Amino acid sequence: MSTPHVVVVMGVAGTGKTTIGPLLADALGVPYAEGDDFHPPANIAKMSAGTPLDDADRWPWLDAIGRWAHGRAGLGGVVSSSALKRSYRDRLRAEAPGAVFLHLTGDRFLIGERMAGRKGHFMPTALLDSQFATLQPLEDDEAGVAVDVSGTPEEITQRAVAALRRLDS
Repeated sequence: MSTPHVVVVMGVAGTGKTTIGPLLADALGVPYAEGDDFHPPANIAKMSAGTPLDDADRWPWLDAIGRWAHGRAGLGGVVSSSALKRSYRDRLRAEAPGAVFLHLTGDRFLIGERMAGRKGHFMPTALLDSQFATLQPLEDDEAGVAVDVSGTPEEITQRAVAALRRLDS
């Protein structure tokens, strides 16, 4: 990308935000922040118990991510956040107007398999259906791109970098 954007890597749980985010940040030469690290302990406890977050739970989390993104404006960065609803992305853009979204997409079966195989993550596979039910894909007026998560992390990252570069042309 010709200008240092803040890229928000978004998508349902299990799409690889935590894997692709650091690889993308490395490819772009900018820092990475893990969105899960911005959750207050109460949110993690709620999700660990298999209870989906509601909007009231998400607002402070999104505001914290937005503040990080705002601090990286003009410098660039990559941060992960499910950002499933348009209103969540709007909230992030309110803090960081220049943010660009990379929506990692994939079919329910593939993502469920990936979630089932990961170790030590607080988000149970049982919440995946609620994530898909909540998901509102990027709209035409939102700065961002969608990239399919089939393939290796390196292949996904290459597709992401190419798609993000096309935004600048």
